[in-house]
Amino acid sequence: MGEIAIVVVAIFVFVAVTIAKGVRIVPQGEEWIVERLGKYHGTLHPGLNIIVPYLDQVRYKLVTKDIILDVQEQEVITKDNAVIVTNAIAFIKVTDPIKAVYGVTDFSEAIRNMIMTTLRSIIGEMQLDEALSNRDKIKARLRESIADEAIDWGLTVKSVEIQDIKPSESMQRAMEAQASAERERKAMVTKAEGNKQATILNAEAQLQAARLNAEAQVTLADASAESIRRVASAIGDEEGPMRYILGEKYVNVIGNLARSDNAKTVLLPADLQETLRGLLGGRK
Repeated sequence: MGEIAIVVVAIFVFVAVTIAKGVRIVPQGEEWIVERLGKYHGTLHPGLNIIVPYLDQVRYKLVTKDIILDVQEQEVITKDNAVIVTNAIAFIKVTDPIKAVYGVTDFSEAIRNMIMTTLRSIIGEMQLDEALSNRDKIKARLRESIADEAIDWGLTVKSVEIQDIKPSESMQRAMEAQASAERERKAMVTKAEGNKQATILNAEAQLQAARLNAEAQVTLADASAESIRRVASAIGDEEGPMRYILGEKYVNVIGNLARSDNAKTVLLPADLQETLRGLLGGRK
């Protein structure tokens, strides 16, 4: 009886293992590749699937949902020998599981390396400023370049995004130094231009002042001449009024000297009496 029980248990275990090996439940969003005796036999789709135990073996389990591939950061040299740092992220989908497992050893790593090499090639054809300001152009060329190769591997590249693209640290320091020098140059140019304009305006002001002064001198001279003509016309040939006017001005000048705050001593001409006598017509 003991031996029979052992045999029954062994048969039960064998049947259970056989059923377990023959029945496969594939979750939604996955497809499994089945090989029979080492050769591709079929693809299991989501749901309940039956395979031949011991002959068929699930070799690969592929995710058919969108796969996110993070492309590591790398340094790239531009056409003008500037070093920039960039990384990317790709969204791919397995559309042909057979090609994905038998067309390439590791499709994720293959796509990642292809994006890195293609990115270096694209940016290497651009100037620094062009590379930093044309993410959309780089993204479009990158997706177009890897799309055909991805199809051969049973993949569809849905999108490639440039996560970051920036100058390297050494390049940033050089750019900051260049920007600082450019700002100083512009400041010096602005200051020189301001000094130039100030000099021009000052010269124009002096010229205008000189013109106005000259016009004023001419006007004063004309006024003096007119005054002299009128006085001469009014006096005529008489010397008396002329002497009187000159004597009055002479006395006023001496009076002004005497009233000056700074005048401690007033010097009178020695011939004051003679002068007054002459101005008054020789009276004694």
